[in-house]
Amino acid sequence: MEHVATTPAWAMIAYLVSGVCFILALRGLSSPETSRAGNRYGMAGMAIAVVTTLIMQELAGIVEIAIAVAIGGAIGLVIARRIAMTAMPQLVAAFHSLVGLAAVLVAIAAWLNPGAFGLLDAEGQIFAVSRIEMALGAAIGAVTFSGSVIAFAKLNGNMSGAPILLPARHVINFGVLGAIIVLIALYVLSGAGGPGEGTLVPIIVALAFLVGFLLIIPIGGADMPVVVSMLNSYSGWAAAAMGFTLSNSAMIITGALVGSSGAILSYIMCAAMNRSFISVIAGGFGQGDAGGGDKGPAIDRPYKKGSADDAAFLLKNAEKVIIVPGYGMAVAQAQHVLREMAEELEEQGVDVRYAIHPVAGRMPGHMNVLLAEANVPYDKVFELEDINSDFGQADVAFVIGANDVTNPAAKTDKTSPIYGMPVLDVENAKTTLFIKRSMGGAGYAGVENELFFRDNTMMLLSDAKKMVEEIVKAL
Repeated sequence: MEHVATTPAWAMIAYLVSGVCFILALRGLSSPETSRAGNRYGMAGMAIAVVTTLIMQELAGIVEIAIAVAIGGAIGLVIARRIAMTAMPQLVAAFHSLVGLAAVLVAIAAWLNPGAFGLLDAEGQIFAVSRIEMALGAAIGAVTFSGSVIAFAKLNGNMSGAPILLPARHVINFGVLGAIIVLIALYVLSGAGGPGEGTLVPIIVALAFLVGFLLIIPIGGADMPVVVSMLNSYSGWAAAAMGFTLSNSAMIITGALVGSSGAILSYIMCAAMNRSFISVIAGGFGQGDAGGGDKGPAIDRPYKKGSADDAAFLLKNAEKVIIVPGYGMAVAQAQHVLREMAEELEEQGVDVRYAIHPVAGRMPGHMNVLLAEANVPYDKVFELEDINSDFGQADVAFVIGANDVTNPAAKTDKTSPIYGMPVLDVENAKTTLFIKRSMGGAGYAGVENELFFRDNTMMLLSDAKKMVEEIVKAL
C-alpha cells in the first residue's frame, strides 16, 4: 500500500495557478524593469496557495492560525519598512534561516505524530517514502538554518568575515555528510519500533545543524554573494521535501522553483568569480580570503590624491563617464546623490553610464537594487560583460566604494585569492577616480588594490556620500 495524496481537483487547479504566478515572478525578477510586476505575481501566487491550503484543510484551530499569521505578517511588515538597503543581504540570510527552521519543525511534527499527517500504512508503520521525505527535509532544513545563521553573523558584523579554517575540514565535512546519509538509510529501512526508531531523526537533525556551521564558517566575506544564493537554493529544496510529506503540491512546485533557480544563480555567480560550483556545495572555497573590510595596514606607497574640485573638473570636461558602484556606496547611502551627480553631468552633455559587477555588494543584484531605489534609469545600468570593453573609450571611470571587483591583481597575480575572477577594467579609462575612506584598508577579500598606485588613478579619500555631495556643489 502506498501513500497517495487526495488533493481535490479545484485545489490542484488553484495550486497550478499559484505555480504559474511563481514562474512569472521569477521571470519578472530577472530584470529591473519588470521586477515590480514580478513581486506582484509572487505575492498573488503565495496568497492563492495559502488561502487554498487553509480552505482545503479541516482546521479546528483556524482562529489560532489567523492570529499567528497576523503576528508574523505584522513583524514582517515592520522589518520590511525599517530595514536599511545596506542590511538587505543579512535580512535575506535571516529569512533563509527561518525557512530552514520551519522545514525542521514540520519534519519533527510529522515524525512525532505521523498519523495526523496520513503517513501510516495498514500496519501502522510510516511509509518508507515518507521516511525519506521527512529525513531529507529535516536534514536540508537544518543545514539551511545553521548555515544561514553563520552567514547572517558574518554579513551583520557579529563575527569576522575572515574564513575560519579547521584542520582537515574537507574530511570532517564529508565524514559528517556520510554519517547523515547512512543514518537516513537506517531510518528508512527500520520498521516501527525498530532499532534507533526513537533516536535516529534527532541525531540526523543534530548532525545536519553541525554541517551547516562547518560549511559556511570557512567561507570568506568576498564569497558571500555565492553563499546567499546557495542558501536560497537549500531553502527551496527543504520546502519541496516538506511538500511531499504534507502532500502539498504548491510547496513542491514552489520549493522546486526556488531550489533550482537558486542553484542556477549560484552557478552563474561561481562563473562570475571563477569559483568551482562543486567546491561551493562542499564549502571548500574562500580558503584564501582574508575577508573583513577596511582593516588593513596604512599604505606608505606613493599615490595621487585629489579633491572634489579636481574630480569635478575632470568629470565636466569628459565626454564619456562610467560609474562603478560598490559596497562602499551602499554603506554611505550615496546612491541618491550619485544620481544627482550623473544628472548634472548629463545636463552638461556628458555621456554617463553605470557598470555593475555580478558580485558587487554582499548579495546578487545588490547594486541594481540600490540604483533602482535612487531612480537611476535602467537603460543606464550595464552588466560587466556588456560594458567592460567600453572602459578603453571612457574619459573617466568613477569608482565609488568598489574594491575587489576592480582589482587588476585578479588578472595578473596568480598568488592572489581573487586570481581568475573577472573584474571591471577600470584601469583602461584615461582617468580613474577612486572614492575610498582611507588608504589604510584592503577590500573585503583582504587584497591590496594595485589600481590605487597607477599613474592614471586619482584617490578621493572621504566618505562616499560626502565626497559626491562636494563634487555636485563643485559642478
